[in-house]
Amino acid sequence: MMWFSGLNPMAQALAATCFTWFMTAAGAALVFFFKTIHRKVLDSMLGFAAGVMIAASFWSLLAPAIEMSEAAGQLPWLAPLIGFLLGGGFLKLADSILPHVHLGVSTEKAEGIKTHWKRSVLLVTAITLHNIPEGLAVGVAFGAAAAGFPSATVAGAAALAVGIGLQNFPEGAAVSIPLRREGVSRSKSFWYGQASGLVEPIAGVLGAAAVWAMQPILPYALAFAAGAMIYVVVEELIPEAQSSGNSDIATIGTMLGFAVMMVLDVGLG
Repeated sequence: MMWFSGLNPMAQALAATCFTWFMTAAGAALVFFFKTIHRKVLDSMLGFAAGVMIAASFWSLLAPAIEMSEAAGQLPWLAPLIGFLLGGGFLKLADSILPHVHLGVSTEKAEGIKTHWKRSVLLVTAITLHNIPEGLAVGVAFGAAAAGFPSATVAGAAALAVGIGLQNFPEGAAVSIPLRREGVSRSKSFWYGQASGLVEPIAGVLGAAAVWAMQPILPYALAFAAGAMIYVVVEELIPEAQSSGNSDIATIGTMLGFAVMMVLDVGLG
């Protein structure tokens, strides 16, 4: 761990988000063993991912943002509020522009600008959309730790990366296995599944670089990532997890995901 702590925040963010991408790829690799996934299992996975993202948004992002604003002599809620709303607004804008389709929804109901992209590409785009804030969150967390704020530590950023990685595993499977069921080959299904996580290292390095270079934006950046993740949870993950009548299982998954992320952040951070 000493060697990791000695890296600059961009290298730390790159290493951490490569881990989160690897977990996405590992989940996508399940397509080589399974052609279908039971809907109850999928809904519990989606619920777990939602719980992790909700917990991470507060424990790893909003709480440090509030503490940083207060330490700087500012209104403790103002910068986090602005950043949070901007993060949600950014995802709303991306959601309305970038063509994508959600799991279980016909291609005719694809969102964003109209296009003739294949359904497989539209599905991957949907997952990629909410991997952007996840990668950004990890990068910003390492940038904040490098800035020396007591409320932001390398261990806390690493805990966030572990939590994001854990929920990326079912996400990878949630992309590749449905594609296989729709007739896409195993190799292509795996490729599309892991590709949805490739955006995380890019977003992570950019996030770390931005806050390292411009430390005054740290509270805004942390809250921005939180707002973007909460938007994804409410707009996509929870509705999908609840859409098949498995609300109890999906809710239990959400509770477990929240508990795991809370323990990781408080215990390791």
